[in-house]
Amino acid sequence: MLDVRSEGSIVRITLARPEVRNAFNDELIARLTEAFTHLPVGTRVVVLSGEGKAFCAGGDLEWMRRAAAYTHDENVADALKLAGLFEAVASCSALTLARVHGACFGGGCGLVAAADVAIADPSTLFAFSEVRLGLIAGTISSHVIPKIGKGHARALFATGEAFDAARALSIGLVHQVGDLDELEAATIKQVLSVGPNALRESKLLVRQFPLPVEECARRLADARAGDEGREGVSAFLEKRKASFAEG
Repeated sequence: MLDVRSEGSIVRITLARPEVRNAFNDELIARLTEAFTHLPVGTRVVVLSGEGKAFCAGGDLEWMRRAAAYTHDENVADALKLAGLFEAVASCSALTLARVHGACFGGGCGLVAAADVAIADPSTLFAFSEVRLGLIAGTISSHVIPKIGKGHARALFATGEAFDAARALSIGLVHQVGDLDELEAATIKQVLSVGPNALRESKLLVRQFPLPVEECARRLADARAGDEGREGVSAFLEKRKASFAEG
């Protein structure tokens, strides 16, 4: 159902339900949330991918069939667990890299939007498909809308239309389209050269935007005065690799 492997400072999390195109059910949601919430110490990059022909096709039909029989309160609790998954991905202290291929529908797009960097195979097909089932893109909206903007979200949420990787790139849902192995390698190489604390604080800065200018100045001052900041500046001036850089 979920394959988690550590390779030094890199953790690979693979959705492993290829028989249902890696669709979500309650168990997969719980395991994914646990994986992102309890990463090994020293993790700097998390690569999220899907086994088989698709990245993630959204919600599992059997899971949704069961949810249709839930009470309103049970449905709220179930939806909050899914929302918690997307928040765990977005708030992860490491850089999260989504490798997207095949199909990426519904909640799969939520994972992509919650990730820091998303790369897609040119043949990938995307859709906010919830409306086709008489549902809405509720739990993913808090991550998708800031990513692609209200204009694109209104059109794509309301129509449920499928769109290709080129359009996903043009609206900002993904960051690069091309050979996944090459794009992944380049991204990881770049990330392993930056300060881990600076990466974490940079992610937090964006997630908490807007902040008062005084708070932004304070955070920069803290970074300058910290061990990592001092080492990074010294390494740059001395034309050497910083001690926190890997590779």
